[in-house]
Amino acid sequence: MRIITGTARGTRLETLDGEDITRPTVERVKEAIFSMINFELEGRNVLDLFAGSGQMALEALSRGAASATLCDVNREAIAVIKRNAQKTKLYERTKILSSDYKSAINGCKNGEKFGIVFLDPPYGEYGMLTDALDRMVRLGILSENALIVCESNKKEPVEADGLRVRRFARYGKVYITLLTNAPESFDED
Repeated sequence: MRIITGTARGTRLETLDGEDITRPTVERVKEAIFSMINFELEGRNVLDLFAGSGQMALEALSRGAASATLCDVNREAIAVIKRNAQKTKLYERTKILSSDYKSAINGCKNGEKFGIVFLDPPYGEYGMLTDALDRMVRLGILSENALIVCESNKKEPVEADGLRVRRFARYGKVYITLLTNAPESFDED
């Protein structure tokens, strides 16, 4: 696993052993996701709630995002995220939280808003995905025209009140839903 492009291009990232702990987004899927959002990353604040190795947020930073908050409940994952952020020389632009997604979202009440969000909870935990979306909308932590990338193994688009599906795609056994709070006239898709 590596950073595809940007300031940290080609940097190899560390991952945790065993997919029962984390399930890194495969390179082909990551490339597809970033081709969907690449021109909308510049200067945005990123939130990665189930960060694993941190690869998605670090890729966004490498491509021009302003800052990233990375959260994972697993302490071993937090150690890997820190090492990867240091290795890519992006550590100064990260905030790394060792907590569950609920605490991370609730901790954003101080007015911090995010323009890009990555949500990739453990497969089979669809309730976590919809709960995270509902909490983000309810607490108002999404900036105007935010993009939320949801990765799951569910064959239907992820939906949440206050958000609309901008794009839905399948990559093998992985389903990506790109959600936004932007008005329909804002999108060019």
